[in-house]
Amino acid sequence: MIPILMADDETMIRSALATMLGLEDDLEVIAHVGSGEELLDLWRRRVDAGEPTAVAVLDLQMPGIDGIETGLKVLELSPDAGVLIVTSHGRPGYLKRALAGGVRGFLPKTASSATLATVIRTVHGGGRYVDPELAAEAISAGDSALTAREADVLEFALDGASVEEIAKRAHLSPGTTRNYLSAAMSKLGVANRYEAAVKARELGWI
Repeated sequence: MIPILMADDETMIRSALATMLGLEDDLEVIAHVGSGEELLDLWRRRVDAGEPTAVAVLDLQMPGIDGIETGLKVLELSPDAGVLIVTSHGRPGYLKRALAGGVRGFLPKTASSATLATVIRTVHGGGRYVDPELAAEAISAGDSALTAREADVLEFALDGASVEEIAKRAHLSPGTTRNYLSAAMSKLGVANRYEAAVKARELGWI
């Protein structure tokens, strides 16, 4: 059996995924939690207990540490682990950062449960899988100068939201949100957050 630990802050989605994966004869969802921090706690306990290395299935955007940061910390604990990012945000900069850090799978949430199960087996066996459309976007977009959180807040700024609204959506404080927006605006050479968001979208960074 391939043990699986999942993290996704959307309870209904992760519960449904866990149920579907549980129908596979060779897959076992050991636990599914709502944050990267919770998953890392469980992962450390398994490592300390000498249990078999699991596959980590991680949502990209979660409160606290995001899916990629969680995956990189998992790989620090278990360098041979299979880490799979599942996301509704196919941002090229994220994909490049994930692959550079050793994440072996990157899949959109629109993928079928059968595809997800297949990719879990692939990364568990040491292979890689990147959704072809996401890979094509990453190749054409070029390297992003934005950090993951800067990209997050800019994406939420695209509809003209206030700093307070952006902070709420990104699970950040208004002050931290302003800092990320300011840094992103500086990198993009624009005067306001909306212009920064539009330019970042044109560059394929969000």
